[in-house]
Amino acid sequence: MPSIVIPAHNEERTLGRLLDRLLEGAAEREFDILVVCNGCTDDTAAVAAARGPRVRVVETPVPSKHEALRLGDRHAEGFPRLYVDADVELGAADVRALTAALSGPGAVLAAAPARELPMTGCSWRVRAYYRVWQRLPAVRDGLFGRGVIAMSAEGHARLAALPPLMADDLAASLAFTTTERSVVPAARVVVRPPRTWPDLIRRRVRAATSTAQLEAHQGTSAAAGTPQPSARTGISDLRALLRADPTLLPAMVVFLSAALAARRGARKAVAAGDFDTWLRDESSRQ
Repeated sequence: MPSIVIPAHNEERTLGRLLDRLLEGAAEREFDILVVCNGCTDDTAAVAAARGPRVRVVETPVPSKHEALRLGDRHAEGFPRLYVDADVELGAADVRALTAALSGPGAVLAAAPARELPMTGCSWRVRAYYRVWQRLPAVRDGLFGRGVIAMSAEGHARLAALPPLMADDLAASLAFTTTERSVVPAARVVVRPPRTWPDLIRRRVRAATSTAQLEAHQGTSAAAGTPQPSARTGISDLRALLRADPTLLPAMVVFLSAALAARRGARKAVAAGDFDTWLRDESSRQ
């Protein structure tokens, strides 16, 4: 029975739609669904409990996603194991497609669904940014930025060896080679993007800060003689996109302005070693 671990911090507005989609069409006891409410000051736990005995609820006063994931692992019952952000939407059929990729011939150690980014209500600059972002090779092929990662028992053992990092999904993606991981087209996840430019920048500052922390960890590993993969976007990637589609130029300007703003915004946190402050946008939770 696959276990689905959902860390949730003040997600009363989003958690219900995720749980309803997971439960709809799922057989009794088909999935072990575990919501880990961490540091919640709203009705997140009540929203989860209202779905009945098919959803287990664990609470901790510590507002930490990493601690919530560890706590979820202690209570989870089976494999494959899925880690699902509380603000995305994933259905039972999508879970089945992901777990199928982790077993049988050609099985991988880790898998993630294809992403859907509904742009209704987003500002033109947000839409322009994601027009470029979605086309980046690392974004297309990596497991990060989807809010869902599924893994086998073997894959989980590798992930458990990683240190606590802010960029947990990026670190998890890079922990597996391209032959060990897969994006499963038959599985789809809805990831709601920020609607406003300030909220987008808030997300990008968080991403830039967490990437800096990950690269510092990788630098330590590299010094010990372990080669480290990277998902950074290079100028060559952007040039290749423009050569393939010159109409992307205006959107590329927006993309680069967001990247520069994020780098400036992250500089203070990186200098202070602050990798705990979680900047999240509220516009995508409306």
